[in-house]
Order: sequence, then structure tokens, then C-alpha cells
Amino acid sequence: MSGHSKWSTIKHKKAKADAEKGKLFTKAIKELTIAARMGGGDPESNPRLRTAIAAAKAINMPSENIERAIKKGTGELPGVTYEETTYEGYGPGGAALLIEITTDNKNRTVSEIRHILSRNGGNMAESGAVSWMFHKKGLILVDKEAIDEDELMTAVLDAGAEDMKIEEGSYEITTQPGDFEKVKRAIEDLGIKPSFAEVTMVPQTTVVVKGKDAQQLLKLMEALEDHDDVRKVYSNFNIPQEELQAIAEEM
Repeated sequence: MSGHSKWSTIKHKKAKADAEKGKLFTKAIKELTIAARMGGGDPESNPRLRTAIAAAKAINMPSENIERAIKKGTGELPGVTYEETTYEGYGPGGAALLIEITTDNKNRTVSEIRHILSRNGGNMAESGAVSWMFHKKGLILVDKEAIDEDELMTAVLDAGAEDMKIEEGSYEITTQPGDFEKVKRAIEDLGIKPSFAEVTMVPQTTVVVKGKDAQQLLKLMEALEDHDDVRKVYSNFNIPQEELQAIAEEM
């Protein structure tokens, strides 16, 4: 598992402060709106919308807010038109960055993202410079203590998983994007809740980053993820687990 996936799991486990709720709601509304616009307002036939609704409920967004965002996406209610784009760049230690954006003003957003990168030891790259390093995959992590390895492997492989391996106390399951929901459901049918589950960009190779570069890189990740227009940030960094945990606790 890449260091970025480890970082994501640590962040998911960290409690969200009430002060952050408005920002989280803003991001969730954007994702609900664009998911509904692209795939329709029925979550049963729109996996991206289904995932967006689950994420919104996880941060305790009221049902009426969710419904309103979906209706703005389908055009039943007037709303802002969002565009999706991806910026590429490099962070401290030579880590590659893919930054997924949802914005109503691309010129403003690219200027702000460029500023965040330069302020935190990174820089923008041309389109295609780093995207080739990543493959789109479903990634699911299950705590090793939660279930027997053979039982889990049988279930996920039968459901269409590509691979399962053990990484630092967790089972790591990878899938093709189209098989992600089916494999995740097979795990949940065993009574197991994954510690991490999403369709993500998995790096083909990783870059080890340590020391001051590691600290600055995680500050850059935090700053990017904190931006209202940033949907997801992917990277190929690999920071040793102990160092990653220590830095995360200080932030």
C-alpha cells in the first residue's frame, strides 16, 4: 500500500472538528451535484451518487441538504454549474501529485492551487507528466483481526477482486473499478466494515520520503485537501509508518 493510502486511513480515523463541518458539507454538496448531473438522480443506477450519499450521511448532512444537492445536479432546482478537471504536480521529495478539482471558476482555482504548491515546496506539472504513474483501482482495507484470511480471500475473489495481500496489519484488496461495489458488498455481507474503501488512483511505483521533506509533504497534502475546490489528492509517496503516524499526531 502506498504511503498516501496509509495517510488516508489515518485521516479517516481522526475526528472531524465541528468547525470543519461547513467545509465538509461544501465538498459533499459539490460531489452530490456533479454525480447526479453526470449519472442521474437514482443512486441505485448511479454508483458514484450512491457513494456520495453515503459520504454525506457519514458527516451527518441532513437529508434535505442531500436531496437539494441532487436536484440541483439533475436540473430540478437551479444551481451552480461545476466543472471537473485534474491538475498534476510534484511535492517535496519528488512525490508525484494528482489533484482532482470540482470548480465553478477554473482560472481562480488553478491560481490558488499553484500558490498552495509553491508555498509548500511543490510545483505544478504539465498535463500527462505524472498521470501515467497511476492506475484507477478499487482499494479496500480490512483489519486483519476482523476475519480469517482464507474466508475473506474466498469471498472477495468469488466477487471479482483482482488480488488480496497483507500489509501492516490489514488485508489489502484491489479490484477493477467496475467490480468495486460488488466486492465491497461481499465483505459487508460477512459482517465486516472495511477500514478504508474507495475507487482511487493507485501508483505503479512509490517514492520514499523522509524527514523534513515528509513533514512538508504532509503539510502540502493537508493544504490541498483543505481547499474547497479539491475533490481528491493522490500521491505516490511512501513515508515509513512510524514516521507517518508521528507527523499526523502533531498536525
